[in-house]
Amino acid sequence: MRIISKKTLKDYWQKEPAVRAPLEAWHAETKNAAWSSPADVKSQYGTASILKDGRVVFNIGGNKYRLVVWINYDFHTVYVRFVGTHREYDEIDAQTI
Repeated sequence: MRIISKKTLKDYWQKEPAVRAPLEAWHAETKNAAWSSPADVKSQYGTASILKDGRVVFNIGGNKYRLVVWINYDFHTVYVRFVGTHREYDEIDAQTI
């Protein structure tokens, strides 16, 4: 998968160093994935929440952080939309961010 943008992840882990390793692991696994449907994501990440219109919420770092992405399955592209703590996640609308 192509991931846009790793910079968003880097910016966040510079602010929250504890999440660096889990985000780097997610990035590496996702980069090597070949998801063609939400079922493919769910089979690799059983705790991921599949939302409508290609949105997916990943639990990162032992469920301490949330990562929201939009996936274009036809073009094998993952767009990072949000990364933050549970508290920060509770303040957004994952479907529209």
